[in-house]
Amino acid sequence: MTEQSESRKRAGEDVPVERLYGPVSSLFAALAAPLRAAIIHRLIEREHSVSELATTLGAAQPLISQHLSRLRYAGLIQSERRGRQVIYRIADEHVAHVFLDAYRHSVEHRTD
Repeated sequence: MTEQSESRKRAGEDVPVERLYGPVSSLFAALAAPLRAAIIHRLIEREHSVSELATTLGAAQPLISQHLSRLRYAGLIQSERRGRQVIYRIADEHVAHVFLDAYRHSVEHRTD
C-alpha cells in the first residue's frame, strides 16, 4: 500500500459513505421530531420521569414513552428504575453539546 493510499484510508476516503456517515445521520434522525428535541432539552436541564415530561410538555404519557424509547435506542438517553418510576437522563455531555449547539444555531438563524 502506498503512503498516499494509507493516508486516504485513515481519512475515511476508502470507507463507504453509509458506514462513515450513517451513525451521525442516525443521531440527527433521532433528534428530528420536535417533541424528541424538547425531551432532550428538558433532560439536559435535569432528570425526569415520564409523567413529569408529559406534564411539562403537554403530551400524553404513551406518546412521551414512544419518543423516549426511540431516544434510548439511539443511545442519547439512559433510564434507571427507582421504585415504580423510571427516571430518564441524558446519556452524556456530548449529547448535550451537540443538541445545544444545534439549538443555538437554529435560534440565531431563525427567520420568523
